[in-house]
Amino acid sequence: MRWEQRSTGNCNGPRARFFVFGKMTNNLIAKAAMDVRLAAIITPVIEDMGFELVRVRLMGGETKTLQIMADKPQGGIEVDDCGDISTAVSAILDVEDPITDPYHLEVSSPGIDRPLTRLKDFEMFEGYEAKLETSEMIDGRRRFKGVLAGVEGTEVLINVTEGTIGLEFDWLSDAKLVLTDELIQEMLRQRKATQNLNQENFDEIETEEGSEEE
Repeated sequence: MRWEQRSTGNCNGPRARFFVFGKMTNNLIAKAAMDVRLAAIITPVIEDMGFELVRVRLMGGETKTLQIMADKPQGGIEVDDCGDISTAVSAILDVEDPITDPYHLEVSSPGIDRPLTRLKDFEMFEGYEAKLETSEMIDGRRRFKGVLAGVEGTEVLINVTEGTIGLEFDWLSDAKLVLTDELIQEMLRQRKATQNLNQENFDEIETEEGSEEE
């Protein structure tokens, strides 16, 4: 789901451990310097509204596009939520004015084959297939595809053909879920559960209002 607005201004058995000399830092939520600055500005606003920032990117082009992905802590963000976030973010950006050129603001949910940008994402989607990429070569490779096996400390565990391996979260430069039938079914189940919960709350409000009228 997406809300767009125009503006002017996330095991069993032994596993492999890799050791990397030097320091790799994670930039999954915000990559470029401007993205980091924007994240610092909009994160407090989004969190005050009860949401979480998943990713922010300022994309180039004839007219720049500011892409913001957000979600609820438990998942299940709706289109109206994206609209509310867009309004609030636009207001703070008008004040801070970090983007001097005209830009297009786009607020969306992470989607089904979502990017994994927080450590908790890898725990939340344990058991689902994902593709991970590291900033530097590790044992001759940078790309890993397999089934997420949770986290251990600051390590992301993933089951690949060779077995279960552990990658430090800070080593990751890209990570996203792979679109599978199992993932689609789980997302549909979660959405149905959220809708049922919202309907129960609505029914409760109606009942209370009806009692007052009596």
